[in-house]
Amino acid sequence: MATTCSLIPSLFPSPSSPSPFPRSPIPKPSIFHLSKTLHLHTPTTLFLLRPPTLSQKQTPTLTPLLSKLPIPKSLLLLCTSLALSFTLLLSNADSAAAFVVTSPRKLQSDELATVRLFQENTPSVVYITNLAVKQDAFTLDVLEVPQGSGSGFVWDKDGHIVTNYHVIRGASDLKVTLADQSTYDAKVVGFDQDKDVAVLRVEAPKEKLRPIPIGVSADLLVGQKVYAIGNPFGLDHTLTTGVISGLRREISSAATGRPIQDVIQTDAAINPGNSGGPLLDSSGNLIGINTAIYSPSGASSGVGFSIPVDTVNGIVDQLVKFGKVTRPILGIKFAPDQSVEQLGVSGVLVLDAPLNGPAGKAGLQPTKRDSYGRLILGDIITSVNDKKVTNGSDLYRILDQCKVGDKVIVEVLRGDHKEKIPVILEPKADES
Repeated sequence: MATTCSLIPSLFPSPSSPSPFPRSPIPKPSIFHLSKTLHLHTPTTLFLLRPPTLSQKQTPTLTPLLSKLPIPKSLLLLCTSLALSFTLLLSNADSAAAFVVTSPRKLQSDELATVRLFQENTPSVVYITNLAVKQDAFTLDVLEVPQGSGSGFVWDKDGHIVTNYHVIRGASDLKVTLADQSTYDAKVVGFDQDKDVAVLRVEAPKEKLRPIPIGVSADLLVGQKVYAIGNPFGLDHTLTTGVISGLRREISSAATGRPIQDVIQTDAAINPGNSGGPLLDSSGNLIGINTAIYSPSGASSGVGFSIPVDTVNGIVDQLVKFGKVTRPILGIKFAPDQSVEQLGVSGVLVLDAPLNGPAGKAGLQPTKRDSYGRLILGDIITSVNDKKVTNGSDLYRILDQCKVGDKVIVEVLRGDHKEKIPVILEPKADES
């Protein structure tokens, strides 16, 4: 688009108006040169507007005024031409662009809130790379090869990073990439396989660490909006939105098979690589950790699960302070639920109860064989503290509400009669 110049008529009178100046051609090469230069640097049309001090009524009086000055006419014309050239030279591409008004993109209030939530919370989300030691089959060289990746988020200014346990499982080395693409070696502070939670720590400057705001999951409602942020490929952050589809769901831990209660179900897309990322409410507060999807193909199908923040909060506090989670156990091994159903009874069949464990010390009987090789069933747990136990999930759910050192009353079916046995709960042997 050619650059158009609207010249001030007071400086160059029209042929019909009288002029005291001798007519001489305007030095066109300089003007045309500037016109071509502006054409190359700006695609817009430049309008040199008449100054507001020179109105149409004031313009005719300018020429007689200039003629009365004691200045040679040829010199005055030359100065006028140079002034015009200088004015055009100052009107560069930036000045021309100032005349172009770009209309801002119009967003609704809810869209602006979503954009603001994403921008404020992405600095807290990190990318985690799981490295494993592999030996080359031909050269026998030992190499560190990425075997998985996931997301996580900054918990505090001390460098603690929270993620899922299955993201770091089997890792020989871990790398954490922050939002500014700086990468740090991470050390495992602790993990809870039963709840699929892990805590890492990086030695990063405090000014680079942006802890995520911690919310509450006890008062969540089905239908409220949620936002899932992840960093699945380490290139940039992603945001998916949805609503809470259900509450108090139960899933099994990928590592131990132990049930995780009170899980949040959401239709926000949680694709592979988003595991360990935060689930936020509309205020930008953390309400859960994205942990699993229900899909045969492995892609998001509208059913995602998140561990509630109230559960995560207690686990992370124990991992940061002690490096482990002290969870009570009965100290038994029990049969699969299908085997007990085939016997026509309801409860948990004790297969083994080591004598140095809580159940063994209390006198629970394991399953064994007699001298003829016949199978003698052990105790079948039917209730704990008067709470009915029909399968292994019920037993785990009851124990999650207890603490180490608590005394529980275990009701068992032994032969054809029932007995109540007090048992003092203890931590796992490797956690004591």
